[in-house]
Amino acid sequence: MPELPEVEVSRQGISPYLENRQLVEVVARQRQLRWWVPDEVLAQLNQPILSVTRRAKYLLVQLPQGDIILHLGMSGHLKVLAADTPATKHDHIDLLLDSGMLLRLNDTRRFGAVLWQQKGEVHPLLASLGPEPLSDNFNLAHLTAAFAKRGSAAKLVLMDNHVVVGVGNIYANEALFKAGILPSKPAKAVTPPQLAKLLPVIKDTLAAAIKQGGTTLKDFSQADGKPGYFAQQLQVYGRGGQPCLTCGTVLSELRLGQRSTVFCPKCQS
Repeated sequence: MPELPEVEVSRQGISPYLENRQLVEVVARQRQLRWWVPDEVLAQLNQPILSVTRRAKYLLVQLPQGDIILHLGMSGHLKVLAADTPATKHDHIDLLLDSGMLLRLNDTRRFGAVLWQQKGEVHPLLASLGPEPLSDNFNLAHLTAAFAKRGSAAKLVLMDNHVVVGVGNIYANEALFKAGILPSKPAKAVTPPQLAKLLPVIKDTLAAAIKQGGTTLKDFSQADGKPGYFAQQLQVYGRGGQPCLTCGTVLSELRLGQRSTVFCPKCQS
């Protein structure tokens, strides 16, 4: 599933083609995605695109009357193509532009979403999200308070979108390794020095992933079709049973919250 860096890379890739253009029409070949594509989205004819922003893993195409919300789900990806490019299987939604280009959502499993947020309102999916991890609102005081009274595993707290958005499975594994924290350690048992190390590690890991174009494991590619190269820098994710790149100890693997979790029993405590 694309995580925050991949969604941000997608935003950066499509923004130059969408911003300050006219949205001519929205074409829906399949409206039954994770949720039904609402009529308001299809009604956006000849509207100026003001900007393309991101909130957590959601992209917001901002129009005068509201925002088209895009979510890639587990297998969705966006491509900018010439408007006369024939649609192929799983090409569900097109945003046609006055430039003769289009933005196309392809989603094999249809777990993505195309939704509408009226101007001045906040969609329920966005209403209770925590701070952005690369923002100043995600700081040591916030992280300390979030971990202080929780007995659940540190990794699960880190992946809680009410605590901080966008630190998905890949980057939670990587950040906890770099900070030397066992993923299964109760959050309230994580020490102040560990938390002080974890905060900048999360920010640096996500920023590095964005710079490298995200992580391509299976389904993700950038808007221009190129893969993300951060996969080459992964130190623990997907490496269970292999030697730790720091100390040589065999990396252990378990499941937390039904997600694969890899860690070094020597480097992390």
